Amino acid sequence: MRKIIIGSNDAGQRLDKFLCKAVPSLPQSLLYKYLRLKRIKLNGKKAAPSIRLQQGDLLELFINDEFFNPTRPQFDFLTAGKRLDIVYEDNNLLLVDKKQGLIVHPDQKEYRDTLIGRIQRYLFENGEYNPKAGQSFAPALANRIDRNTGGIVIAAKNAQALRVLNEKMKNREIEKYYLCLVHGIPQKREATLTGYLYKDESKNQVTVQRTPIPSGKTITTRYRVLIADGDKALLEVQLLTGRTHQIRAHLASIGHPLVGDGKYGKNAADKKEGFVHQALYSYKLKFAFRSDAECLNELNGQEFTVRDVWFARPYLEGI
Repeated sequence: MRKIIIGSNDAGQRLDKFLCKAVPSLPQSLLYKYLRLKRIKLNGKKAAPSIRLQQGDLLELFINDEFFNPTRPQFDFLTAGKRLDIVYEDNNLLLVDKKQGLIVHPDQKEYRDTLIGRIQRYLFENGEYNPKAGQSFAPALANRIDRNTGGIVIAAKNAQALRVLNEKMKNREIEKYYLCLVHGIPQKREATLTGYLYKDESKNQVTVQRTPIPSGKTITTRYRVLIADGDKALLEVQLLTGRTHQIRAHLASIGHPLVGDGKYGKNAADKKEGFVHQALYSYKLKFAFRSDAECLNELNGQEFTVRDVWFARPYLEGI
């Protein structure tokens, strides 16, 4: 017989979903049979598969030892790279400066060396993450940025922090600011742009129109010209909505594509000038909570900035 006490990271889950993760070698047919036969008990009683677990609940599993002795696990994240540029860290979260070229989550081309893999490795080696102890929660990202965009990504260390971050991101209580270098000088030094974005899934490309279009999503982008120099301008951009390729496509739609953008810009000419990545960086993050943020309340009002952005450096050195 094995006992499991439910911790804070596993509270709120359905019992059957939790058991699938806690005892992955146990076939589902046996799982439901053992629940019916009371060979799996919750707080000493028979429990329905759909019941939600609470912190401190006691699970008793009267099942064969063979289901608890799988082969020794190999953690994929231990093959990820070690480099992490940490902007801020506390007991609940990490702010990491992701460099351009690194993907945040595994995809078909890259499975092992990802940002989330590096973060999990870092926390594992620091003793803050034990995949064997937590039955379900693993450190996770609260936001993501494209492989070819750099900047601040938020990683939650526990389930409570992730839940709060997801809520605050959804309610726009975490402000994100970008630096970008564009072709041309916008007529207005600052403006709030609105439009309608349509995504072509087959091409992973979007178009932006000024009038509503079928299946189009409303977008709002605010920009401010920081420096105008020759035929280029350095902008600070705030996303008021968060859509696929929003900044890139929105600025291109008004005649100011990002320098180095291979999808919406003038990539061939930009490469000759040495721009191998698009000039876009999520350089500043501000926590602007309007309601209780539980374990993250101490962050309210705080602002975090990446000071050294490669394409902005030549423009900002003199100011």
